[in-house]
Amino acid sequence: MLGAAHRSQPLSQLTVPVLLGPTGVGKSEAAFRIARELGAEIVVCDSRQVYDRLDIATNKPSPDNLRRVPHHLVGVADPREVFSVKDFVELAGARIAEVAGRGRVPIVEGGSMLWADALTDGFSLSGVPPDPALRRRLEGMPLEKLDALLRRLDPEATVDRRNPVRLIRAIEVLEAVGPPLARTRTRTPPVWRPLRLGLTASLATIDARLAERSRRQLRRGLVEETRAALEAGVPPQAPVLTGIGYAQAVAHLQGELPEAELEPAMNLANRRYARRQLRWLRRDTRIRWFLAESDPVPGILAYLRETLI
Repeated sequence: MLGAAHRSQPLSQLTVPVLLGPTGVGKSEAAFRIARELGAEIVVCDSRQVYDRLDIATNKPSPDNLRRVPHHLVGVADPREVFSVKDFVELAGARIAEVAGRGRVPIVEGGSMLWADALTDGFSLSGVPPDPALRRRLEGMPLEKLDALLRRLDPEATVDRRNPVRLIRAIEVLEAVGPPLARTRTRTPPVWRPLRLGLTASLATIDARLAERSRRQLRRGLVEETRAALEAGVPPQAPVLTGIGYAQAVAHLQGELPEAELEPAMNLANRRYARRQLRWLRRDTRIRWFLAESDPVPGILAYLRETLI
């Protein structure tokens, strides 16, 4: 237990473990075991788990794990609405302060790289990845419509209104992180210090785990859960339904993807996503890496006890 060591610390002296890694590497289970050992609470950094009701392809923690360890920011947003990275940073910051104020250790866990980057380093325009589907839609709009859309999203945005490329990029960023655009031009890191921990494994191991997860999700009723969400009014373009698993299930339900191709399509999307996450993470030299093939938890616990006390 490390709560006593944190009880009297102001936020400016607080160190917050941040557990990162590609999808399928085992972050959620590792964070759960670490939190149990340290008497900690988990702040989940996941752009899909934040939505209510849709549980299967978001890979939410099990009900038993949620009962045994407090998890924050799981199922707190309406899936019919957009919960932006700006919303996440504000709410996650408040939860971290609240957990620390009770003398408990907050542990941030998740694989949404943009959200983790925004939380630990502050917003950055360059940190918002391209959105090919959104770009295709915007590129078909005339200049005046792009300008009107940007003004609706952020009336104060300072962008060359005669340059469609700059207009599209500004809209892309605002759709991802919310206004104001000016906030994304400079980084404002949190007052607490993030301690970045990374879980990694060989690509063969990650791919095998992701394939098994896809099979398990389909057996649990992924298609049925997706159909129920659509019937309940969640639009197919809602952020939660554009995630891996749901996107393929939506395509299947709309007659665009045969049932036999569901699992292979999910596996391909997962493999590509895991590699993009690894490329992003490997650029950050501040991460202390642990191998997931062998049990990483004892090594992480030893490192945390040495670092946090």
